[in-house]
Amino acid sequence: MDYILWFKEISKKDIPLCGGKGANLGELTKLKKINVPYGFCVTSNAYFDFIKKEGILEQIKKLTKGLKGSDIKAINLASEKIKKAILEAEIPKEIKEEIKKAYLKLGRQRSVAVRSSATAEDLPTASFAGQQATFLNVKGVKNVIQAVKKCWASLFEPRAIFYRIEKGFSHEKVKIAVPIHLMVLAEKSGVMFTIDPVTNDRNKISIEAGYGLGEAVVSGAIIPDRYLVDKRTLKILKKDISKQSWLIDLKGAHKKVPKPLQEKQKLTDKEILKLAKIGKLIEAHYKFPQDIEWVIGTLGGKRKKIFIVQTRPVTTLELKQRKKKLRRKEKVLLKGIPASLGVASGKVRILHSPSEIFKLKKGEVLVTEMTNPQFVPAMKKAAAIITDSGGRTSHAAIVSRELGIPCVVGTGKATQILKNGQEVTVDGTNGKVFEGKIKKVEVEFEKKYPSKTIEKPPLIGTKLYVNLSDPDLAEKISKEPVDGVGLLRAEFMILRFGIHPRLFIKERKQKEFIGLLQTGIEKIAKQFYPRPVIYRALDFKTSEYRDLKGGEEFEPIEPNPMIGYRGCFRYIKEPELFSLELKAIKEVRKKFKNLWLMIPFVRTLEEFKSILNLIEKQGLKRSSDFKLWLMVEVPSVVILIDKFLELVDGISIGSNDLTQLILAVDRDNEKVAEIFDERNEAVRWAIQRVINAAKEKGVSSSICGEAPSVFPEIVEFLIKAGITSISVEPDAIFSVRSLIASVERKISLEKSF
Repeated sequence: MDYILWFKEISKKDIPLCGGKGANLGELTKLKKINVPYGFCVTSNAYFDFIKKEGILEQIKKLTKGLKGSDIKAINLASEKIKKAILEAEIPKEIKEEIKKAYLKLGRQRSVAVRSSATAEDLPTASFAGQQATFLNVKGVKNVIQAVKKCWASLFEPRAIFYRIEKGFSHEKVKIAVPIHLMVLAEKSGVMFTIDPVTNDRNKISIEAGYGLGEAVVSGAIIPDRYLVDKRTLKILKKDISKQSWLIDLKGAHKKVPKPLQEKQKLTDKEILKLAKIGKLIEAHYKFPQDIEWVIGTLGGKRKKIFIVQTRPVTTLELKQRKKKLRRKEKVLLKGIPASLGVASGKVRILHSPSEIFKLKKGEVLVTEMTNPQFVPAMKKAAAIITDSGGRTSHAAIVSRELGIPCVVGTGKATQILKNGQEVTVDGTNGKVFEGKIKKVEVEFEKKYPSKTIEKPPLIGTKLYVNLSDPDLAEKISKEPVDGVGLLRAEFMILRFGIHPRLFIKERKQKEFIGLLQTGIEKIAKQFYPRPVIYRALDFKTSEYRDLKGGEEFEPIEPNPMIGYRGCFRYIKEPELFSLELKAIKEVRKKFKNLWLMIPFVRTLEEFKSILNLIEKQGLKRSSDFKLWLMVEVPSVVILIDKFLELVDGISIGSNDLTQLILAVDRDNEKVAEIFDERNEAVRWAIQRVINAAKEKGVSSSICGEAPSVFPEIVEFLIKAGITSISVEPDAIFSVRSLIASVERKISLEKSF
């Protein structure tokens, strides 16, 4: 009984032993000019012997008997019980020993990719994306063996059970193999189709590319570069270059792409053509168009190569092309990337997560931010699919093509523009969504790729707020997919007045000051209504206000204004000025109850309690529609956070000031600025402490410093810590939102095992 087969021993005929992925990796290893990472396959024999000897096979038969694709609850329950049985069972000693020997042959403590390869996948008639689990950068015998077990368990993910029901495969007869190969240190990666995946033009090669691991491309979390190559002449026909602000690194962490590279072409022309040649070679060998996953990187040495890590047959060639024109008079609501041939009409149904798929009725148009395998039951019922994000090789694109459902991806704003119940017509061939139902729709293929779309990632569990200071930008930014304003900075409005606030008081022009402030705040509150707008009270720094008219009279010269006369302490010393702000807030709230208040730069519990008294005297009391927030910027607040949380509805971490004060670094001093880093262990400890305390008290937690906009790893840290919301600058809305979606997906997958 073979438990281990090396890639060089495997051919495309070994699907029963090695599954589609394993068989194809073995076949590719035999081809000259094709680089495949060195590795082996834990065969389906190992899996089957394991479930038989541990009594799991009988449980599988019992739990899956009579399951129907429409009974999602029953599928989820069966999945949970079978996975638990697999993960808790002990792998037989002889199988563990074989895996150990093979892994050590690759080299001690080498990083490997542990991948799933079901015996019913990557067939010419079945190629659903993302059915089973993959684990990257796995080191050590114990971890590799555990990853193999997790791959086996993933054969019974709900989406995989549903897939087999729809395809008519037996749950107990379908087996799974686990290919294990050396980890490629990926610089770039992506997907290549040896046909145009939308028009089925066999004379074209389509390549999508991004920085880092390919998960971001395949999942649709980013819009990748797209290159179209003429297969006969190997001439590059089209290049669509997309901005990529973050990537997924070898450890699965989310990292920032250096700014000079973000908008650059991901692949050189030489790399594009080299990939196209490899694609032609693989297609010629299989005598069938291929869907190929590739990586550019090394196996630990200096020489960078193109590695092929998967190939599968394209499964949508039976779709027919229609070549007549669409009536021009129809109104185009959206444009995106054409992902699946055909046209269909129906009523819009917007779904923000797989938990809502029961809402979709047969024949409706599924509209979502991006799909994942858990959406498949709903996709099966949909007349057409529209997504905000993703490219031609994203999950939505691949599955919709196999299902024969028209699909448009990467529209950027479908979930924002379309409304539930709205009748639309989806032209999946040309990437357009039309208003209303068009009775006789016949389409003409566009020869060119669609123009670049506005990037819009999916809705997320973590709220995303925006930092805002200019009322003139409120209308534009309010249309972006944000949950509100997490930081309304009034200082910039005051600077535009050009007059020091205390000069208004000296000249008895208090009403004028209140009116000016009220006008600016109201403009923002109105545009974002009913989403919350969190107004941060004026955080005067003496150096910033001396240049205003009257500033020299009221602002002292301080050696370090950052830790001087500012914030909460200043309100106590100048209560008359603070009361003007509160009156402006009260006036705005007469019309817009979505305006809340946040107090900045608090040092002590006593001064904060004094401020609470001033706020209540103005008639502003915490209630269901008026929330009081506290900025966490000073270490003393971190230390006494439990006491502060008793007094507020929410906290927002000012990571800039907090980092500066924890590390004792003036971030504006160029000689020591390099020490300033929000990722410092001490800063992260403080942030974690604050978030943990807020969770225990049931208080909202947020962050409004620059860290989430600059460091992807900070976003991952914050979400794992359990932060409620993240507030970013307007230009970071898309990149951070798509990053949050990717991190949440990663965490969700980790929790499933």
